Amino acid sequence: MDREDAKKLVYKPGNVWLDRGVKENAHEYCRGYRAFIDSAKTEREAVYYAVADAEKHGFVPFERGKTYKPGDRIYYVNRGKGIYLAVIGRQKTETGVRMIIAHTDCPRLDLKQKPLYEDGNLALMKTHYYGGIKKYQWTAQPLSLHGVVYRADGSRVDIRIGEDEDEPVLYITDLMPHIAKDQVAKTLAEGITGEELNLVAGSEPFDAEEGAKLKVLALLNEKYGITEADLITAELSAVPASRSREVGFDRSMICAYGHDDRICAYPAYTALFEAGVPEHTCIAAFADKEEIGSEGVTGLKSDFLKHFLTDLCASDGSDYILCCASSICLSSDVGGAFDPTFASAYDTHNSARVGNGPVVVKYTGARGKSGCSDASAEVVSRITRIFDAAGVIWQCGEYGKVDQGGAGTVAAEVAMLNIDVIDVGVPILSMHSTGELASKGDIYMMYLADRAFYASK
Repeated sequence: MDREDAKKLVYKPGNVWLDRGVKENAHEYCRGYRAFIDSAKTEREAVYYAVADAEKHGFVPFERGKTYKPGDRIYYVNRGKGIYLAVIGRQKTETGVRMIIAHTDCPRLDLKQKPLYEDGNLALMKTHYYGGIKKYQWTAQPLSLHGVVYRADGSRVDIRIGEDEDEPVLYITDLMPHIAKDQVAKTLAEGITGEELNLVAGSEPFDAEEGAKLKVLALLNEKYGITEADLITAELSAVPASRSREVGFDRSMICAYGHDDRICAYPAYTALFEAGVPEHTCIAAFADKEEIGSEGVTGLKSDFLKHFLTDLCASDGSDYILCCASSICLSSDVGGAFDPTFASAYDTHNSARVGNGPVVVKYTGARGKSGCSDASAEVVSRITRIFDAAGVIWQCGEYGKVDQGGAGTVAAEVAMLNIDVIDVGVPILSMHSTGELASKGDIYMMYLADRAFYASK
């Protein structure tokens, strides 16, 4: 064997930017993605955005018991926090569906049920962080407030404060370095505690006798008609007020809050718009609560996915058990990209790189693969052959060194339904920070991968 033939035996992932046509298409596609990521800063807002987008593309609410024909487009919303969009295929549902599931909940700061208090002439709000965060990253920056409040009469108020330039923001203070001797001696994890993540909500007193807390309550009541008691029922979250920005002199990357995992949700549902009349029913799903273990009625540990598939089977007289056994799913969650600044945390031989396309992850989990589903060789081969046939540039990778930690996805919950599943997602840097970083080329290639998956036989 000569050198040239021997070199063909070596695996080398491609670079998306070297693929003809990717550059222009990636920049164009990501304009739509940036509009999505800037608008959808909570899982509720992601659902609202997807519903509006889907209805423009012919999707209608799912009706239980109705018979659907090939090419019909439906969606089903789960309690405002998750959505299942489907395009009905030519084959019966029991021949299997092509399903992509991404989660749209992200690390954030939730307000406690009794958040508002006053101290040091400041009105402050207590928070309880959601998901895995580095707490120090949330201090000393503008934060916006998103969510819903229900008044005593049962009426609902949607809250979104701090996104527009002329709106006020909230803020979490940090200790000045001049007197931070004790703080800086702590470990990074202990430098800011959960109980120190308190939002500054105001400082102007109501009058000579009442302070800033009452002033804040009066302003909230004037604008939204709510009282302090109404905050007990509220679902309010503080998130970064910043908007997405292009990064690099070449504008090849995007910095944004919430890439994990809305960066996979957007390609999943926009690729579905182009499914036409597929051979098999295709589904794009937004899941909730992944960041805290997929718990609750809107997480994938609930039976909602099972019920939705059961209803689809009932609509064409299919067997649910056969449907699950014949289906295949992409658990579309972000991958950890290799960061040369912190190279010691990675296995450089088995880490994904920015610019090499979506990362196919055989297993996640922590240390000894704890909590993962570990896709079989058959599933890995099937998915990568689909990508290769469609000219999709992809790579494989793990999160980091085996004993360094790990991560989980919704793959384990899907596998419990006897559905073949594998993790495929966009590699990102600075995961779970207030401004994550991703390549436009990888985002666009994820869209092409999803489109190829939906079209597979």
